[in-house]
Amino acid sequence: MLMTLSTTAPSPGLNAATDLGFLLHKNPAHRTERPLSFGTAQIFYPEATLERCTLALWVELDPVRLVRGRADSVFQYVNDRPFVASSFLSVALSECFSTALAGRCKERPAFVETALPLTVTLPALACDAGEPLIRRLLEPLGYTLQLSRLPLDPTFPEWGESQLYGVTLDGHQTVHDLLSHLYVLLPALDNAKHYGIGDDEVEKLLRHGEGWLATHPERELISRRYLRYRKSLFTEALSRLDAIEEVEPLVSEPSPEIAPKVRLNDQRIEKIVEQIRATEPTPKTLVDLGCGEGKTLRALRTAFPTLALTGMDVSASVLQMAARRLKTERDPNVTLLHGSLLYHDSRLKGFDIALLMEVIEHLDPDRLSALEASVFGDAVPRRVLVTTPNAEYNAVWDSLPAGAFRHADHRFEWTRPQFQSWAERVAGQYGYHVTFDGIGDTDPAGRGTPTQLAHFSR
Repeated sequence: MLMTLSTTAPSPGLNAATDLGFLLHKNPAHRTERPLSFGTAQIFYPEATLERCTLALWVELDPVRLVRGRADSVFQYVNDRPFVASSFLSVALSECFSTALAGRCKERPAFVETALPLTVTLPALACDAGEPLIRRLLEPLGYTLQLSRLPLDPTFPEWGESQLYGVTLDGHQTVHDLLSHLYVLLPALDNAKHYGIGDDEVEKLLRHGEGWLATHPERELISRRYLRYRKSLFTEALSRLDAIEEVEPLVSEPSPEIAPKVRLNDQRIEKIVEQIRATEPTPKTLVDLGCGEGKTLRALRTAFPTLALTGMDVSASVLQMAARRLKTERDPNVTLLHGSLLYHDSRLKGFDIALLMEVIEHLDPDRLSALEASVFGDAVPRRVLVTTPNAEYNAVWDSLPAGAFRHADHRFEWTRPQFQSWAERVAGQYGYHVTFDGIGDTDPAGRGTPTQLAHFSR
């Protein structure tokens, strides 16, 4: 089985080859061979220049070790394990890049937390649930994917397609994060492991999922498949992930010269709280359309204990996470609804405030009219607060390539004039008045703020 990892120099004056070599603790000038319990791993660099560097990991499985102890004689002769990215590759990553996977680099310690333009190729990725699952697990982490389904045998097309996919991942990631994502997700996608599952698998999952798994929208599915459906282990993992998510990070007292950095999502929530406080008369009901995992609803419940809150989302699994986060079984003041914003829904009528926070950019432009009719025409809330990225501000971030969107699922990102033109048309069509504001730091070069806000009122 083969995997390649490529990067380009993140900025002029840096060397792509030496940077990747230091981070992975593998000299680009040398070929490395490492014995594994199931075969041999070879590490080499097909290209290593100032501008671009590619590392290749080639894992050869020992066929005798592969079948030792198996009762299924057919498996000894017919299987895809030597060729596909699976738990074998996951273990090889851990064995060959243990220091990088732990997030350490003695020679370049500060570089460990630097996001680089990384590309991973997996010529044959095993996934029993197909392309939708690959996208559900990888795209929320910020990767752009190129997928091609492989035939069972190219010389016999009538045999049909296999459960293998050629996959290319592109993203701005730290090397540590990328390796952690692959370590956990390769066996989860394959839905199989080549070794027995013990109690220590929960520790492995949490250790390598630190910093991203607790907030992943498919964390339950990932955990269940990674742990091979062992209910007791899954229950323990989920409980500990819930505990991780509930604990607020401890922030040390900042020095007088350095102000603590507030995440953009928290600034959006603070702005919404500010807008609600300023609303007259005092609102009694609010619906968060596209509520996701309930982060905004939880903040609003704290800020407005008497406000009746409703959340709606198209994803049933995400709503289950929101229910756990909000503990809805013990809070009659919070209601969660499963549904789509693109269709008439009588349950959405009569709210004082409706939120559309970072929602519209996830819809294809030709489907926006359906959302407009559903929310502004049918539900007719007294006020609607809409936030969306400001495309002009993207140029401020060096880590975001020109023309790229902030999230792989975004269908568009509007400039301020584009957003205002859309909002003014909707307001005029459905009888609203609209005002505009910004959220986040203002760019001194005149690009505005990272998030733009439209406040519709009747």
